[in-house]
Amino acid sequence: MTATDRLPHRGLRIRARLRALYHGASRTAVRFRLAVLTIDLIIVAFFIAAPLLKHVGLAFYIVDYLVAAILACDLAARALAYSNIRDWLKRPIVWVDLFILATLLFPAWLFNLGFLRVIRLWTLVSSDFFWRTVGRKYDDTRVEDTTKAVVALVTFVFVATGFVYTGFMGRYEGISGWVDALYFTVTSLTTTGYGDILLPGIWGRLVSIVIMLVGVTLFVRLGQTLLRPHKVRYPCEKCGLQVHDPDAVHCKACGNLLCIPDEGAA
Repeated sequence: MTATDRLPHRGLRIRARLRALYHGASRTAVRFRLAVLTIDLIIVAFFIAAPLLKHVGLAFYIVDYLVAAILACDLAARALAYSNIRDWLKRPIVWVDLFILATLLFPAWLFNLGFLRVIRLWTLVSSDFFWRTVGRKYDDTRVEDTTKAVVALVTFVFVATGFVYTGFMGRYEGISGWVDALYFTVTSLTTTGYGDILLPGIWGRLVSIVIMLVGVTLFVRLGQTLLRPHKVRYPCEKCGLQVHDPDAVHCKACGNLLCIPDEGAA
C-alpha cells in the first residue's frame, strides 16, 4: 500500500475515533466530552467578560485569537465526527457557532457584534452533546426544561446588556459602563423601572419595550417549567412517545403497556 493509499484509511480512522469520542458512551468518551464542556464554559465566561477586558490591548487580541483557534478545532472535529457533513451544516446551531467564530477572527470589524457571542451558552446547553454528557443521568424532563429555561433567560440578559452597551455607550451619559448597561437591562426586564437610567429617543424606547416583553415571556416560561407536572423520558415501543407520567402503566397516545423503571422500588 502506497502513501497515497494510506491517506483515505488514515482519514477514516480519525473520523471513527472522533465519532467515538463525541458520540460514544465509553468512560473515555464521557471524560473527553466533560473536558470539552469545561473549556466551552471557560470560553463563555471570556465572552461575558470581553467588554470589560477590551481595554487591555494586545493581550486581549491574543486571547481572542486563541479562543478562535480552539473553537475552530472543535467545530472541525464535530464536523468530522458527524456522519454527514452536509446535514451537519444544515443545523442552525452550527451557523450560530460559525458566526461566533467570525467575530473572533475579525474582532476589529465585527467587535460591535461581539455581544452575540454569549449565545454560545444557549447553543451549548441546548445541544444533544451537552445532555449526552452532563444530563445523561436525568430521566425526567423537568431538569432539562428548567435548565434550558434558566440558560435562555441568562443568555438574553447578557445579549441585551451587550446590545445596550454597544449601542448607547458614549452616546448617552446614563450609560457610562458595562455595569450601567446590565443594571438598565435587569430593571427593564423585571419591569421595576426605577427611572434613573432611561435610553433616549425612539430607538431607546423600542429597545426598552423589547427587553420588557421578551424578559416577561422568559420569566413566564421559567415559571411554567417549574410548575409543570413531573414527567419522565421513556420511549413507547409501539408509537415512540417519549414523555410519560412517572407512574404511567399505559401509553396515553396508543395504550401500549409500559414498564417504566422505578428507582425508588429498588
